[in-house]
Amino acid sequence: MRDLTQKALEVCSSEGASYADIRIITTTDEDITIKRGNIDVLNLSTIKGFGIRTLANGGLGFAGSYLVTVQEIERVAKLAVRIAKASGSTRKTPIRFVEEKAVEDSYVTPIQKDPFSIPTEEKIAVLMEADKRMRTASDLVRMSQADYRGFRENKVFASSEGAYITQQITFCGGGISATVAEAGKQPQTRSVPASFRGDFSTQGYEYFEGLNLIEKTEGAVKEAVALLDAPQCPSGKMTLLLDGTQLMLQVHESCGHPTELDRVLGTEAAYAGTSFMTPDLLGNLRYGSEQVNMTADSTLPGGLGTFGYDDEGVSARRTELVKNGLFVGYQSSRETAALLGLERSSAGMRADNAQHLPLIRMVNVSLEPLDWTREEIIAETKKGILMSTNKSWSIDDKRLNFQFGTEIAWEIVDGSIGQIFKNPTYAGITPEFWGGMDAHSKDDWKLRGTPNCGKGQPGQVMYTGHGAGTARFQKIDVGITGGK
Repeated sequence: MRDLTQKALEVCSSEGASYADIRIITTTDEDITIKRGNIDVLNLSTIKGFGIRTLANGGLGFAGSYLVTVQEIERVAKLAVRIAKASGSTRKTPIRFVEEKAVEDSYVTPIQKDPFSIPTEEKIAVLMEADKRMRTASDLVRMSQADYRGFRENKVFASSEGAYITQQITFCGGGISATVAEAGKQPQTRSVPASFRGDFSTQGYEYFEGLNLIEKTEGAVKEAVALLDAPQCPSGKMTLLLDGTQLMLQVHESCGHPTELDRVLGTEAAYAGTSFMTPDLLGNLRYGSEQVNMTADSTLPGGLGTFGYDDEGVSARRTELVKNGLFVGYQSSRETAALLGLERSSAGMRADNAQHLPLIRMVNVSLEPLDWTREEIIAETKKGILMSTNKSWSIDDKRLNFQFGTEIAWEIVDGSIGQIFKNPTYAGITPEFWGGMDAHSKDDWKLRGTPNCGKGQPGQVMYTGHGAGTARFQKIDVGITGGK
């Protein structure tokens, strides 16, 4: 690999590049879905390729290929430099990067059981049993689904600054979902341990085993059936509690995306909008109450946004985004950090495959825990509603106005959990919403992973992590309020 990376860097230099880097990547992805006793998805794929970035004449160029040979690397390196020169000819100011120490190092996700050493038949058997138990738990089950995914990325990164990094990232996980229906009633779904195919972690097969999906099927179906006859979610301004399965998505959408500096600077506007968290508000915006602290941290064990180095060779690190309710930081790249006059990148540049240009992507964006337990928060709530497990979301292109729906909710009266509600929803404006947070638990705080965050043109799908427990918010619009 050193010979191939050195060849790429030498060709880029000889063609006039002032900077170059190359990523050679092999990804292996196993995806299994069982629906109603049948194999719906059974996929095991391996893809190898490389991508080269260059700076020349002040412009950025990128090109890649799935054919990893000396001749192809020479061709693509020349193409990347030509693109950079063409880009530079249209720029008013040249692109520059903040300084970062170039290192030679390696990183491997710590795992106990290699997910790719476990027979596929064993994984299918677990999913089949979970699916069977959901279908036999009630004759009202109309759809049952059990999912597994194992992923591995082997990457070599080298740059003209002298970096040479090898890295292996592994993640694993899955989940179950049961949908029930009865004549004259709206179908209801319960998902465990989270919606949208479950929960994932940068661990080995032991993480999937620890989810205990088979044992959780009966409880999931029981709650889904109970929702059929549950009353509708009440409406009005009230005290709202969100558990980690929903709070993680709230963090993702209303803090993770708007603090991505490429969105803020407009280069992501066409696909997913910009951001209300503009540079003039950095250090000035009251994002939330003094209880709100949010970070982007790619060093946390087990996080789906955990790695050794990003795709610019920048070491994993922790960046404060919101401190005591004040907006204080961005997720950035070497280029965007330089544009804003920041001292360093947040180590947020990643691409989902070798032929895609790295973008600023969320790592582990988390709401930091406070000195509460979940039970204490509930016990000190006189009247409110607790929501769990995301069902739907809608948020504007600046990440300011939003509405979320969850699968299930519970009434809280005088510090105790009461009846369940179906079709719960809530809405808000980001700073007002976070301004109402007055408690967040530590005992059930957990890093949860979502492997399907979309961004970019052409679109890229990246894996991200979010730490959250149970949080309480005051005076939130719950249900259909009619804007009152």
